[in-house]
Amino acid sequence: MKENPMIINQYEKFGICKEVYAFGRKIEEKLKDRFLSFDQTAELNQLKVIAAMQKHRVSAECFNATSGYGYNDLGRDTLEKVYAECFRGEDALVRPQITCGTHALALALMSNLRPGDELLSPVGKPYDTLEEVIGIRPSKGSLAEYGITYRQVDLLPEGNFDYEGIQKAINEKTKIVTIQRSKGYAVRPTLSVSKIGELISFIKKIKPGIICMVDNCYGEFVEEKEPLEAGADMIVGSLIKNPGGGLAPIGGYIAGKKECVEHAAYRLTSPGLGKEVGASLGVIQSFYQGLFLAPSVVNSALKGAVFAANIYEALGFDVFPKGGESRHDIIQAVTFHEKAPMIAFCQGIQAAAPVDSYVTPEPWAMPGYDSDVIMAAGAFVQGSSIELSADGPVKLPYSVYFQGGLTWYHAKFGILMSLQKLYEQNLVNKDLMC
Repeated sequence: MKENPMIINQYEKFGICKEVYAFGRKIEEKLKDRFLSFDQTAELNQLKVIAAMQKHRVSAECFNATSGYGYNDLGRDTLEKVYAECFRGEDALVRPQITCGTHALALALMSNLRPGDELLSPVGKPYDTLEEVIGIRPSKGSLAEYGITYRQVDLLPEGNFDYEGIQKAINEKTKIVTIQRSKGYAVRPTLSVSKIGELISFIKKIKPGIICMVDNCYGEFVEEKEPLEAGADMIVGSLIKNPGGGLAPIGGYIAGKKECVEHAAYRLTSPGLGKEVGASLGVIQSFYQGLFLAPSVVNSALKGAVFAANIYEALGFDVFPKGGESRHDIIQAVTFHEKAPMIAFCQGIQAAAPVDSYVTPEPWAMPGYDSDVIMAAGAFVQGSSIELSADGPVKLPYSVYFQGGLTWYHAKFGILMSLQKLYEQNLVNKDLMC
């Protein structure tokens, strides 16, 4: 296809040199068929969302704000039916009072576990911010303080489940199995819905009454099915990631078995109140519209992740997953093995942002982490990682985790700008770009 000189000129105004632009175009041309497959998944998921909204008769009245107790909030109650329908659950809790993904996960665990129960992770160590929730790192109010024990079984070196170890770990105290779908700050495979289904089937054969909870963050609408369709009892996520579509200003969700969701509702509010209270506070329309846009937004983020993987893999860097691998979340890890290129990458992502583009990211001691973290996130919603962002712990092996992009064109621009920063500082092998 013939190049548009106006587009090339605009990239040049942003400081993208001809060499970087040309290299990006070469990689993009090779991804046309892959992008088409993403488009087809997005189309299917878009139709599923519309069908759920139509089935539950979403109306203009659903967008009215409520305050105070929030009794009889039509918009809130209908949205939860829509979420349950989309994710194939019996019920859902979707609230602005759930402040983030970690809060949603803590809520799901603390409401469904009791003193003397045990939590098992069969996929290794969970995401850093859950360590204090569980009590791996001591913290006030952790599960450990309530007499709830924790056990984990690491993945095998090649990334497969240690079925023998899992069978040995399950005992009479095991109440919940938590399965983190995405990799977090680990270099291990993101779990596909089918792999999650295989694991759940194995666990349920050993102990049918176990609650299988999936941390679904970064995975919603990436595949044609969701983990509840593979046997999960609960899925949990954040609205400022995939399902909020970049419009939700706050919030989280729990969907799945009615009893599990009911327990979470009573913990979020109060025994005796449950889902009956909790005003929508004027944000409900953004929740609906964000969910409507989510399949398209996730599609853009997926294209950006694959573009990044192929760019940096071609330049000799370790990427995870690799450029040609199947995708099960929107996160792309790039390992630099040195501090300087990691920081340059994040500074490039920040420089491409519509918000705070003039800010230079620097490592800092972020709450909930055991090392300095660098974050690039020029977002409309603070901390929204469905928007173009990159972050990682500043320690060996110096891996940066790239995700998001409300549009493919912004994701593409961000990756090119990240490469430009490395190019300017001679942190990339320029011969490989020819």
